[in-house]
Formats: sequence, C-alpha cells, structure tokens
Amino acid sequence: MAKRFEGKVALVTGGAGGIGAEIVRALIAEGASVAIFDNNSKAISPLVDSLTSEGAKAIGEVVDVRIQSSVERSVNSVISKFGHIDILIAAAGGSLGTPRDLDEISSEDLDLVIDVNIKGTFHCAKAVIPSMKSRGGGAIVAFSSIGGRSASPVTGVPYAAAKAGILGLTRRLAREVGADGIRVNAIAPGLFLTGRLQGMFDAMSEAERNEVLDAIPLRRMPKISECVEPVLFLASDASSYITGTVLDVNGGRMMAN
Repeated sequence: MAKRFEGKVALVTGGAGGIGAEIVRALIAEGASVAIFDNNSKAISPLVDSLTSEGAKAIGEVVDVRIQSSVERSVNSVISKFGHIDILIAAAGGSLGTPRDLDEISSEDLDLVIDVNIKGTFHCAKAVIPSMKSRGGGAIVAFSSIGGRSASPVTGVPYAAAKAGILGLTRRLAREVGADGIRVNAIAPGLFLTGRLQGMFDAMSEAERNEVLDAIPLRRMPKISECVEPVLFLASDASSYITGTVLDVNGGRMMAN
C-alpha cells in the first residue's frame, strides 16, 4: 500500500515526548521526513538518534515556540536541510504544570500557558506558511482540547482560555490561507493519560476513577494511537476538503451541537 506521506516534510512541535513523539513515529512510518521542535534538549537527541539509526529522515531543533526569532531560525534550518515544509503539527502546549485552582494561579502561570499554546501555534504557523505557499498548499493541525470546548474539572482557567483561543486562531487562519491551498484544522482531545495526568489518574480512588469513566460513553480511557490517527487524517489528503474545523476525540464525553 502507498504511504500517505511519502515525499512530504512534516514539522511537529512538542515532538520529543508523549503524544508528540508518537505522532513523529507515525509520520515516519507513513513515509514522511520529520523535523522535531521541542524545548527539551535532553529528550530530542535520543529520539532523533533512535529514529535515524532505523533509517528515518529526522532532525531535531531546540526551540522556544514563545519566541518568534527562535521559531523562524529553526524553520529556516529545516528548510535548508529538507527543502520545504508541507505539514505542521502544532502539538506543543498543555497546562505546563500550572495550578488548576483559581486562588493558586499567578499572572506568570497565565502568561506561560497563553504564550506556549497560542503564541507558539501562531509563530510556527506564520513561519511555515511561506514554504507551503511555494509548494501550492499544505496542512496545519493545531491542538485544542476538550478543556477549550467545555468546562473541564481537570485543568485551570489559563488552559481553558488558551485552548478555546486555538479554535478561533484555527478558523481565522483557515480563512486567511485557504486560497493558497493550505488547510488549517484543530484536534480537541479528551483526557489522554500521558506524563503527569497518568500519575494523577493512578492516584485517584477507585470511586473517583469510576466517576471519570462514567462521564465517557465509551466507558474506557483512550489509547495514544486514538489521538495520533485523527491527527494524521487531518494532515493527509484524505481530508483534502476539510478546513477550519475541530475534530473532537473524547469518547463522547463532550458532544458538540
């Protein structure tokens, strides 16, 4: 079978850990050359070494997506190595370890979450769009969340505001670049247990875990692949007439009108 991303160059932000790293591996398995952007230098190097030792075309860049010059410099480096960029998966973000409860949230917490999620997505999209235009099109997939679509009990106000903002960014950017053949969509995952969230879930009592599961019609927690595959769908030609939309991946926990 033909690979969906043969000859394509993809950039994945937040690509050195958790869901981002699984997206990287899936893109490579489907034929893509992949650039990994992350601020964790200790995580990037072993991942890139592992991928390239298996014959993959992968490079890594230590990037602070909050800083436009850092993003632009690294995007230019990717283009110099791979020639162009066809796909952006803007997965960098999250609550970033900030508090959930209002009384504990500082102005610095708010700035961090807004800057990484919204400014980071904006900076990366703006930097790759010229290359996509020169190629006659491309695909951008941003990361929102169920927490930006409904009132999540797990994360705080900054996260909810940032992930809701991603939806507005996605729609307006899709309108802006659609005529250039560039599609812009977002994914809104539910509760995927990676890193800190896995620890939080494991620490819950059985009754608390059952309460979480009772709110999910499918009555189970998701596998990481169940977030990865929808992202690949939005990045692929299979979604060639889809832009400006958000794909909810939450097991039915939140059903949009």
